[in-house]
Amino acid sequence: MKLNIHMLNGCQVAAMAPPPWEGGLNGDDIARQLRLADELGFWKVAVPEHFGIPAAHIGLSGDQYAHPTTSLGFCAGVTRSLKLASLITILPLQHPLVQAKMWATLDWLSGGRAEIVAAVGWLDAEYEMLGLPFAERGAMFDEYIPAMIELWTKDLASFEGRYVNFRDVGARPKPVQKPIIPLWFGGDAKPVLRRVARWGTGWSPFMTAPEQIPEQIDWLKSQPDYHGRPIDVMYSTFMLRFGKEKDTVHAVRSVPEAQPLIEAQALIDQIGYLAGLGVTETDIARPPHRDFEEYLDWLRWIAAEIMPHIA
Repeated sequence: MKLNIHMLNGCQVAAMAPPPWEGGLNGDDIARQLRLADELGFWKVAVPEHFGIPAAHIGLSGDQYAHPTTSLGFCAGVTRSLKLASLITILPLQHPLVQAKMWATLDWLSGGRAEIVAAVGWLDAEYEMLGLPFAERGAMFDEYIPAMIELWTKDLASFEGRYVNFRDVGARPKPVQKPIIPLWFGGDAKPVLRRVARWGTGWSPFMTAPEQIPEQIDWLKSQPDYHGRPIDVMYSTFMLRFGKEKDTVHAVRSVPEAQPLIEAQALIDQIGYLAGLGVTETDIARPPHRDFEEYLDWLRWIAAEIMPHIA
């Protein structure tokens, strides 16, 4: 099992109960977090994505969202080993020429550490702000992925579709990772699982209960266009805390706020349970640290007391 972290102050979601001190962190502080996590052996840093939050949703979703690829470029510059992931990229919000260029550049400059976790998103108002059809986001998504693959893999790329059209396009740099940057897909619906089957390195469920993961993996592997490679699964314990629109009322299940978060054996048992269901990556929901230094000490505690038992 690999342990991931979220970049501090990358977002402020009420259901994740961000402590007051986190909102005051700057780039120097975040660089300390990242360097320590890198040194301790954490696997991946993740940054979420939203471009604009309407006022009606700020109470639950917050409006602090650092730009993922910009932030991950910063993360790359202060680390050497951490994988660099979005969580999630709302793929249809930017044209695949733009998406492919951003991610190829990040992968090139980081020495092959970029990973995309892509989804269609749930916030219709965000599509409206950008002049994009929310109802067509799935169809757009299913053109954007092969268009990006074409741009990453061909010297002169061409694609013809309903939403995307280009011919004989040169687009460098190419990704360091071959044949393409690892593609993860986030969400729970059958179209998401079909995308994992066709293109995916991994799956990041959102509202799927843990015990349902094995049957979902079996279903996607039964699809006629399943590529045949192993599928990684990232199940974030943060996802247990809130529902579709970042509320806590419709959460998959409640997460105890004490024992499993601070007792080593309880955490080891919880992670072992997830591993037995096919989960290959997770992160650990943070207890309510009093300040940044206590958070850094918690990372050290995870590395000393948890990592040796779950490797």
